[in-house]
Amino acid sequence: MEPVLTNDAVVLGLLMTILALIMWTSRSIKPFWKKFYTYIPALLLCYFLPALLNWPLGWVSGEDSNLYFVASRYLLPASLILLCLSIDFKAILNLGPKALIMFLTGTLGVILGGPVAILTITTFFPDLLNVSPDELWKGLATVAGSWIGGGANQTAMKEVFEVGDNLFGSMLVVDIIVANIWMGFLLYGANINQRIDKWLKADSSAIEDLKKRVEDYRSSIAKMPTTYSLFLIAAVGFGGTGLAHFGADLITPALSVYEESLKAIGMHSLLSNFFWLVVISTSFGLILSFTRARSLEGVGASQWGSLFIYVLVATIGMKMNLKEVFSHLGLFAIGLLWMLIHAGIMILVAKLIKAPFFFLAVGSQANIGGAASAPVVASAFSPSLAPVGVLLAVLGYALGTYGALICAWLMQASV
Repeated sequence: MEPVLTNDAVVLGLLMTILALIMWTSRSIKPFWKKFYTYIPALLLCYFLPALLNWPLGWVSGEDSNLYFVASRYLLPASLILLCLSIDFKAILNLGPKALIMFLTGTLGVILGGPVAILTITTFFPDLLNVSPDELWKGLATVAGSWIGGGANQTAMKEVFEVGDNLFGSMLVVDIIVANIWMGFLLYGANINQRIDKWLKADSSAIEDLKKRVEDYRSSIAKMPTTYSLFLIAAVGFGGTGLAHFGADLITPALSVYEESLKAIGMHSLLSNFFWLVVISTSFGLILSFTRARSLEGVGASQWGSLFIYVLVATIGMKMNLKEVFSHLGLFAIGLLWMLIHAGIMILVAKLIKAPFFFLAVGSQANIGGAASAPVVASAFSPSLAPVGVLLAVLGYALGTYGALICAWLMQASV
């Protein structure tokens, strides 16, 4: 069915209007809105309302629109740079090992969740599935690649196991929708993280210290932005984005000469242009945090970074077509059970080591969503925490292929 709005300029205008209305109502002092946003976080609405524009309204099409590509390739790198400007490395190190433990737990949850989900659904609900056992585990191996690493790892699994295009398309639908539903839960959890931390008996003092140090620094240098300062922010953000694209366009073809060797050792991610785009832009922002460019935080660098993140969130939501769930019920049953196992393992470990919900949420999203959405979830807690999500997501790229291969072999044994 053809969407009502096919002009991306019109769609962008609609998305920006929706985002502005959400921001306006979320800051309203009226009792209704104050109570409403007590239960429904603003960022969650920024995510799900665009999804409703896709289906059931049918006003837009996330697949036909180029807005997600623009947001992920231009606005995301700029936001990573601007959000990293004021990062405090010492405070990040003070976060301790729990962030890494929860990230690795998330990886383990994906590896174990796949075979258990397949075994459960094929045993108790075999009629839900309309693919052969061999196609099933091979197709789901691509989902494992995406949920541990990212798009490059997913494509690597498609090549390794020779997954057909039609089957791969179905798996992409499962991947995107199940991952997006889980992201919605994490965004909601960020809104009630203090209550969750209390239940986990977690000590979040290091996280609060990092937030406070960034906020104190921001307030100490805050001043009224001028046209000149806004140009400096734009130059740093988009100049750095241009540098990241330039570097990625040089590195990716150069490494393609070693494609077979890199694939042999499971380092498919190094062949991804997007991987280098994220790495270079993040590195650029972190380097600038040691220079005078850090003072741009005083005129709103992170606010612009947050704005770009919100636009990215809206374009991610627009890509989710909930209607597709009904076309792939068996695969979605496996996907949802898989995600529940992943979540259950993470909650269990968080409870055992008394890790704050922030580490659980960002550790999970760094696996499931990667560099495009891990900083989104981290920003839901505080914009100053976005770099933590990026750093963990980059680690996910490195582990993605290895973890997905282990998961694939376990799923093969379970069918």
